Amino acid sequence: MLSASLESHSQPSVGDGSQLSIGDCYEKARANYPLIRQYGLIERTRDYNLSNAVKALLPQVQLSAKASYQSEVTQIPVDFSKLGVSGVSMPELSRDQYGATLEATQTVWDGGTVGARRKSIMAKSEAEEKELDVTLYAVNERINQLFFGILLCDALLEQNRLFQDELQRNNDLVSAYMQSGIANRSDLDAVKVEQLKAKQGAIQISHNRKACLEMLSVFIGEKLAENVTVIRPATNMLLSTAAKRPELSLFDAGFQTLDAAKSELQAELMPRIGIFITGGYGNPGLNMLKNGFSAYYIGGIRFTWNFGSFYTLKNRMNIIESNRSALRIQRETFLFNTSLGTTDEENEIDKYRALLQSDDEIIALRNSVKSAAEIKVAAGTLNTTDLMREVLAEQMAKQDKIVHEIELVQAIYNLKFITNN
Repeated sequence: MLSASLESHSQPSVGDGSQLSIGDCYEKARANYPLIRQYGLIERTRDYNLSNAVKALLPQVQLSAKASYQSEVTQIPVDFSKLGVSGVSMPELSRDQYGATLEATQTVWDGGTVGARRKSIMAKSEAEEKELDVTLYAVNERINQLFFGILLCDALLEQNRLFQDELQRNNDLVSAYMQSGIANRSDLDAVKVEQLKAKQGAIQISHNRKACLEMLSVFIGEKLAENVTVIRPATNMLLSTAAKRPELSLFDAGFQTLDAAKSELQAELMPRIGIFITGGYGNPGLNMLKNGFSAYYIGGIRFTWNFGSFYTLKNRMNIIESNRSALRIQRETFLFNTSLGTTDEENEIDKYRALLQSDDEIIALRNSVKSAAEIKVAAGTLNTTDLMREVLAEQMAKQDKIVHEIELVQAIYNLKFITNN
């Protein structure tokens, strides 16, 4: 399943003899990660929303039409016969009425609504990008695990090769001792057992390396050859504990979003001023006392002020401040946890450096004990089983040093991940 996934995701191949650094892995994994395409979508959405917000300042045109019938119409309560005028009567207005209007309005002052809306759109877009930064940054931790896993396997394989050479040398010595009568067949079998175990160990390490390599290939989008060389990072770099994590930028973007929401609320409280012109055609027109269709127009300036926003202003402001306080607590919690993680990794780095200072001395002492055992075996005062125990003890000491070296580098890069330095 993993191989099939690798085949489908791999693009260029990192071929034989190539070298790969952890920095290369970071860059390639980021470029290959599917979420990277989300940046373009965020930018396009932001541009669309900004364009829509500005269009609110363009002239707005509205067409409406209606047809109605009413049970009663306007009448002038004048009886001309009582006034001594005969033959005169007021015409009765039609009870069915028709009309169509086309109105154009232009905002002169919107109280800062469009500006506040643009600020809110920019802040939300920035927050989405920072959230994406956080998600992509977390990939680095997976890269660290795989990269240093490969490094450890490489170092253990090299040590295993040297160990097998050592065992073969012991095999040759015991074979020679058998010819001289110092050793017997069981002594040689004891050496061969350790040789088989060493070969098994090499097989297991190789499979672990292959698994890490295939996973890393999927992350970076490149098929890695089995003999690719991963470069061990230096351990003498200057380390800073100042946090520069993308989460901090995300928190800042969150505060900016709340500021923009506050600006939008304040803009809602302001009055609006605009000009308008309305053209119409209907029966009746503006002259309600005239039967028949006629055209007309109306133009002027309009002032509106909606006081309904004042009713909920205090509660909505309190909600924004509550969200601000919650965000501030989340930021403080993140910094607290980051500080704990930094302290823990600093202690790990100090521990591995202290262990490495004594590893060489332990290896030298184990080698001295092993050499003495070899002399005793040659003299016939020590059996091969005891010699193998000393050989294995030296091997374990060398392996401990290798593990401590890789764990030191990994602890350094864990600290770099925690602080983003």
